[in-house]
Amino acid sequence: MTEAPAFPPLMQGHAVDAGIDPFEKAGAMAALGCDAGTIVYSIGVNRLAAALVMAPEVPLEEAMAMLPTCGVGFQNALGALAPPEVAVHLEWAGGLRVNGASCGRLRCTAGTDDPKAMPGWLVVGFELPLILLGTAPGDQPDQTALYEEGCADVDPTDMLESWARHTLVWITRWEDDGGRSLHSEWRGLAHDMGEEVEIDGKTGTFLGVDENFGMLLRCGETTELIPLSSVLETS
Repeated sequence: MTEAPAFPPLMQGHAVDAGIDPFEKAGAMAALGCDAGTIVYSIGVNRLAAALVMAPEVPLEEAMAMLPTCGVGFQNALGALAPPEVAVHLEWAGGLRVNGASCGRLRCTAGTDDPKAMPGWLVVGFELPLILLGTAPGDQPDQTALYEEGCADVDPTDMLESWARHTLVWITRWEDDGGRSLHSEWRGLAHDMGEEVEIDGKTGTFLGVDENFGMLLRCGETTELIPLSSVLETS
């Protein structure tokens, strides 16, 4: 890697070595007061990982919208770089799907786990396997990697730059219209909506989401709301 990624205004990169988890590093930096817009990243031979530090000015439950925002940014970014037949879908809890198979994930942590409190800082990270190591094709049919899905020409640096640009666009749209555009875009990409799913030991039909992207899960005769903050990882 000869050149550092070029990020849009309001964002700045912070590279880490392959042995360091960008998500954990970004959480530590955020807790110490680093600038919002910092992207901690690691570009390896078989894996791309990055994490974006944000400073939401809304309660945590509303700020959790940044998880699907970064997911839509990921889909838009890969859609701009990959062949048109490559399909990307987003799992409610952060999983990424490429051509139907699991291909990395999104994660989220914040300065509080109280849904009604202002978090101070929030970090969303993503991990994207580029190649599968130690497995033969077909060994894990529900697991894949980017280069296994016709995307061998997608440069990971280009992917990271594109993700940053598209995510910033969606953050701005979320701020401008209260999330209406984001909800519409995300619903078209949601994996397993309308299907039976298992979340937190509960099995039911995934009906959709509320205004804060909480899952509406139909269990028998009742519908339960599972807040998106339930997927938050402790820092």
